[in-house]
Amino acid sequence: MPRICLIAVLVILSLLKPVEVLAESRFLVLNYHDIVELAEGEKAESGTDISLKHLQQQFDWLAEQGYHVISLQQLLDAKAGKTKLPEKSVLLTFDDGYQSFFTKLLPLLEKYRYSAVVALVGSWLEGKEIPEDLHKPFLTWEQVKALQSSGWIEIASHSYAQHKGVTANPQGNTQASLVTHFYDEKTGQYEADKHYLQRIQQDLDENSQILFKHLGIKPRVMVWPYGEYNRLTIAAARKAGMAVTMGLVDGDNTLADTQALRRLIIVEDPDIGQFAGIVTKLRSDLELRVAHVDLDYLYDENPVQTEKNLGLLLDRIKAMRINTVFLQAYADPDGDGNADALYFPNRHMPVKQDLFNRVAWQLKRVSEVKVFAWMPILAYRNNLPEDWYVKEWREGKAQKSSHIYTRLSPFNDKARRYIGEIYEDLAKYCNFDGILFHDDGILSDFEDVSPKALTYAHKHWGLPAAFAPLHATSSMRLAWAERKAELINRFTDELTEKVRVYRPGIKTARNIYALPLLKPFSEEWYAQSYPGFLKHYDYTAVEAMPFMEQAEEPMAWLSELVKTVQAQPDGIAKTVFELQATDWEKQAKIPRPVFLQQLEFLKNAGVKHIGYYPDNVFENQPPLEDLQTFFSVPEIP
Repeated sequence: MPRICLIAVLVILSLLKPVEVLAESRFLVLNYHDIVELAEGEKAESGTDISLKHLQQQFDWLAEQGYHVISLQQLLDAKAGKTKLPEKSVLLTFDDGYQSFFTKLLPLLEKYRYSAVVALVGSWLEGKEIPEDLHKPFLTWEQVKALQSSGWIEIASHSYAQHKGVTANPQGNTQASLVTHFYDEKTGQYEADKHYLQRIQQDLDENSQILFKHLGIKPRVMVWPYGEYNRLTIAAARKAGMAVTMGLVDGDNTLADTQALRRLIIVEDPDIGQFAGIVTKLRSDLELRVAHVDLDYLYDENPVQTEKNLGLLLDRIKAMRINTVFLQAYADPDGDGNADALYFPNRHMPVKQDLFNRVAWQLKRVSEVKVFAWMPILAYRNNLPEDWYVKEWREGKAQKSSHIYTRLSPFNDKARRYIGEIYEDLAKYCNFDGILFHDDGILSDFEDVSPKALTYAHKHWGLPAAFAPLHATSSMRLAWAERKAELINRFTDELTEKVRVYRPGIKTARNIYALPLLKPFSEEWYAQSYPGFLKHYDYTAVEAMPFMEQAEEPMAWLSELVKTVQAQPDGIAKTVFELQATDWEKQAKIPRPVFLQQLEFLKNAGVKHIGYYPDNVFENQPPLEDLQTFFSVPEIP
């Protein structure tokens, strides 16, 4: 990207961060699509359709439960400080511009005196680029004018012609156009940043002009197709005059969130009981069930075999009825935990195969799970300068660390930038839901003694600038470890922010060894702090693996681990217990009765989030029938 263009984008992005948090009551935004009339017992053709009967019941329920349906103008006035939103405020939104918004929605709004936002795809209303499988009548421009003049409806943009998928990888998957650098099959290249930004801005401007031509006003709201957006598209919307945008992330909002409002999408035509659960619980009480998958297992030099392997995994994960996969995004063929290559295009590391985006997308769409990209924090093995790497004190001097993880130093600015750019490229070219930070983010009580690390410790932490006094006493070692732990935590926060430029809705998780939980003084050996993890990440994935830790009494060990987590505020709510499915010491499967005993123990002890590693699709380990019986989660609308 040309330097001037990049600077302009960064300036715009800086404006997107609110200067201060607006302290207001929280409000909901509900999202609907086409409204259909169904006979008793009849099911809608599309999962996003809502029956007229159920929509009326939901409007009644909102009124009965004391919710206040607000207009966009009320929201903007509250944000400007002119008024306050009522308690239990709800904004209604309807996407795509179906004719039912005129024939069915408008009469309902007039009856209930409710306001709504209707989002229109300009090209569809002009009869252009309508998906082949979308056989629904759209609004006419006369009907759109009637909606606007009614006083109950705010017309929003839903893009001009970007409500579609574009080719996103060499395997031909299509993904949301507005957040995808499309893959050109002829050239084998991805869309350049400059062309991507131009395409997005041109489309948003064009739809604003089309709406202005027909309605006399430009839209104030951008509703993202498929709910997919990023900070670059938000900047483009703001430039096109739309300071309010809406996605499809579950949750409620404050007035500080108007640049990307969360919306609860109403799908599968829920009855009133299901609807009440969605509105009151916000789909936020989900228990995670996680399969931790090595992409190295699926990869084969023969792409045809890779696809066969992927098919087996998709069937297995879907049959498990779980909701989350931690998916390896780096290549580690020798199993030492270091990234020797990556499974996505990037500026710095060899690409084993452009595969991660393909597998992640198929898991999301076919197996219907959330996918976390499992990535190292520091362990990248490449031909890089020696002074970029962690140094340990050994044999009376500072040397390159002998630890199995060949880690870049978090104290080296060039190394940090190198890693940050890898994470940027992951987010730019891949579609996923979260990041799982690997357990390689550790520094022993003999690390890091590189010159930059020692200088940093002295300058910023007021600690000695030499190894001997740093290591002289337990209290000094712990003080050093605590600061190193927080430095790594903050570095992962920086990596998360780089990812969120392209994938703003991602969740974060980080693997932690069990020992820092069970023996807090061991923090000085790892530079890992469980309370620190709970503070920095959405989830802490503790390696609940008694055989790896050579526990003499595995169940007692596991029980103590659960008690330790329960003792921490938010411990149970934010901790994933990862069981081991393989005994690496014995190179054998964990016996079936043992795995099930541990699984049932965790559930009975009140553990909320449970996972296991590794999943072996080829050996059916753990057995699928056991996972279906003891590991699945119920479906939630």
